[in-house]
Amino acid sequence: MNKLKFAIAALVASTAFAGVAVARDQISIVGSSTVFPYTQAVAEQFSNNTGSPSPIVESTGTGGGMQIFCGGIGEGHPDITGASRAMKTSEWEVCVQNGVTEVTEALIGFDGLSLAVSRANDFAWDLSLGEIFLALAAQVPVDGKWADNPYKKWSEIDARLPDTEIVVLGPPPTSGTRDAFVELAMHAGCEELDFVKDGGFDGDWIGENCSRMRSDGPFVEAGENDNLIVQRLNSDPNALGIFGYSFLYENLDNLKGVNIAGVEPTTDTIADKSYPVSRPLYFYVKNAHRGVIPGLQEFVEEYMSEDALAPGGYLSERGLVSLSDDRRAKLQEDVINAVAMEAK
Repeated sequence: MNKLKFAIAALVASTAFAGVAVARDQISIVGSSTVFPYTQAVAEQFSNNTGSPSPIVESTGTGGGMQIFCGGIGEGHPDITGASRAMKTSEWEVCVQNGVTEVTEALIGFDGLSLAVSRANDFAWDLSLGEIFLALAAQVPVDGKWADNPYKKWSEIDARLPDTEIVVLGPPPTSGTRDAFVELAMHAGCEELDFVKDGGFDGDWIGENCSRMRSDGPFVEAGENDNLIVQRLNSDPNALGIFGYSFLYENLDNLKGVNIAGVEPTTDTIADKSYPVSRPLYFYVKNAHRGVIPGLQEFVEEYMSEDALAPGGYLSERGLVSLSDDRRAKLQEDVINAVAMEAK
């Protein structure tokens, strides 16, 4: 965004804020539960460095965050939303309808969609994407037909797996983690099945038939708070959980990752893409709020700092997989200078 556009955006925002006796003095952030711990860490660092009030960071889920973020401009609307997937065209259209037209997109790094289990569970877990699909999909191949999922125990999928009930806790439909898991794990797992490979089904068929998670008990929607999944895994050693790698990384004393196709979830395997289920993480900033909400620009600059984003920075210490040097430098320049994303 050039200086003239930035000034116009600030003027528009000032108009939107007109009539408010006391402008909001805290940055407001919503969005992804996966991005939440990274944003919270930046918020704490920003507050320590500047003495400003710590931003209010709410874990609303990616979809919920987009809806709130795109609601409008002004002190009653958040300044930033975190996302564990890119903004959808439909979400951008809502933003535009509500006057949120100057938005900067920041791809901050990469994360693995981890399956995890309590360390009290002594089985050496290693699942293929096909086995994950058979455990969690609403419908699967049964005797040569596409039918409701009959599997109740892991051993019914493969005799080498434990003879225990399938219990997997995961995110709800409003979560970007759910969206990414469906695309990266469920669709890919469906494509591994002989029924699908031999049937010649195309991507449209897979999207229509392989996206639904089962609702008969084995898959449990555990809400947007991934810490609740961690707590449940600690109390139920036979349950598996789905969440971003940072939550596994922060709880390695009590949890262990489930290998997928022989690959353990680690920062290295996520970075080199050998771990099959990895995805980019984002935040979006409302440029009309820069220069109006106190400290917003400074907060963005802290988020873009080398201390935060570089390998060995305080976000990588929490599990974020850093961008390459060149890609990170371009990101920092664009986000600090409020370069607006193109229309979707």
